Amino acid sequence: MKIMKKRRICFVFLLILIVSAISGCATKKEDKVDVKEEKATEIQVFIAASLSNAMEEIKALYAKKEPNVTITYNADSSGTLLTQVQEGYECDIFFSAAPKQMNTLESGGYLVEGTRKNVLNNQVVLITSKGSKTQVTGFDTMHLAKSMALAGGSVPVGKYARTILVNLGYLDMIEDSAVYTAEEVSRVLGGLEINECGNVSKVTEAVKEAANEIGIVYYSDAYAVKDDVDIIAYADKELTGDIIYPVAQVANTEADVSQTQAASDFLEFLDSEEAKAIFEKYMFLIYKEDK
Repeated sequence: MKIMKKRRICFVFLLILIVSAISGCATKKEDKVDVKEEKATEIQVFIAASLSNAMEEIKALYAKKEPNVTITYNADSSGTLLTQVQEGYECDIFFSAAPKQMNTLESGGYLVEGTRKNVLNNQVVLITSKGSKTQVTGFDTMHLAKSMALAGGSVPVGKYARTILVNLGYLDMIEDSAVYTAEEVSRVLGGLEINECGNVSKVTEAVKEAANEIGIVYYSDAYAVKDDVDIIAYADKELTGDIIYPVAQVANTEADVSQTQAASDFLEFLDSEEAKAIFEKYMFLIYKEDK
């Protein structure tokens, strides 16, 4: 009887070991599945050039929260970015410096429905290089400069610059001030030499390096190089209209489920308090519906 009891104990112990081993294998198998679900993904984010500094800091912060998501920026004028999306460049999120380009994408069916939102406001300023001793004292005396860096009309800040000239009476009131050429701007400013730039960053750089005496940029761009430029004048909303930065998710047909979800999550993060604090650090204003 004692021998039988020992055999039973040994059998039960062996059974427990087998069950434990099977359970351990199952757990390891499940762990492997979890790792697979957290696979790395990359999203393409098209941003207006004026957003570059703030968005780089936001990307660094987001990488700590979502290390499996790689964010690749394409920074340029909103007009250039719009053309690239229309030409089929892969894009997950579009962040524009003006509603016009976003309106075009929305009407063309490029956006994920219900994802568009206004995030930021900005202000246009007239700048010169630090210590330039320019005679220009405001937008109404720009003709006193020898040269000006001016963004093209398809660039939002370039359109705002032309709108200022319309509202000051230099240019005729028309439906879309963006169509005014650099030559026409030069003519109404007394033959002022115009350096037409592809985006606001190039305007800022031209003035910072004193390649041009004055330039029209966003306040956030001027602030980023405040040690190298002086702000001559600020344009109020009566001169430019409301400057709004909208963002939306683009319907990327090349994206898989994880990429689409990652884009949706990052878009949501851009409207978070953490992201807003970074935008404010770079002198953007947070958009409010009823300002």
